Formats: sequence, structure tokens, C-alpha cells
Amino acid sequence: MRIALDTNILAYAEGVNGEQRQAEALAILAPLEDEEVVIPVQVLGELFHVLVRKARRDARTAHGIVAFWGSRAELAETTTTVLDAALELAATHRLAVWDAVILAAAAEAGCDTLLTEDLNPGFTWRGCVVRNPFSPG
Repeated sequence: MRIALDTNILAYAEGVNGEQRQAEALAILAPLEDEEVVIPVQVLGELFHVLVRKARRDARTAHGIVAFWGSRAELAETTTTVLDAALELAATHRLAVWDAVILAAAAEAGCDTLLTEDLNPGFTWRGCVVRNPFSPG
């Protein structure tokens, strides 16, 4: 199984939104093997933004954190094919374009699952199912 991660999972793992959410995110990540985890490049850019703007980390520290996560998983690039698919997805399903880029990149990378809080759980697109790992049940 190939699992893509959205920004919130990594941001929470870095302590954004408190210790309880950090513990939950780390518990979600712990059983995943590196080779089955995919991180869309868009997620790394968003993570940098969240760390600098919301968590008030300096840019150098945020860069190091992003580099760490980028080295821990396969990266799914935002190619022109991914962008075109994302625009179709955004137009057809009324998603925010950046969320659509992440889902399109995950689907293009052959992921079965996208872990995120930002989309409707159960939504499936091109074989990739959205799952909110923080929701009960």
C-alpha cells in the first residue's frame, strides 16, 4: 500500500497545534515504512509556510525540517500532468486548487490513500482514497 501525506500530518508531527496533536501525528507515522510513504512536493512547500508563519520558526530551521521530511519518503512532483489533473479535479469537484494538486500528485504516484484533514473522508479519485486519520472510527 502506498500512502501519501498531507501538510497537516507533518506540521502536527513537528508540534504545530500542541503536544496532544503531535503525539497523535507521530503515532500515525510510526507504523508506516519509508518505502510506502509518498509526500507531494506541494506538501513540503506548504509545510515550510506553516512552520515559518504559524509556528514562528526561523526560515533556516524550517528549511532543515522540510529537508528532513523530504529525505524520509518518495516525493511526488507537481508536473504539468499533475497540474492539469488538479485543475480538472478542482473544476469538477470544487476543491481548492492546492488541495487538488496534492490529491492529483498522490494519485499520479500510485497512492491508494491520502492522509489529510482537508478533504472529505472517503472521497476517491483515480484510485486514491482520502482518509482522515484523526477522526474516530
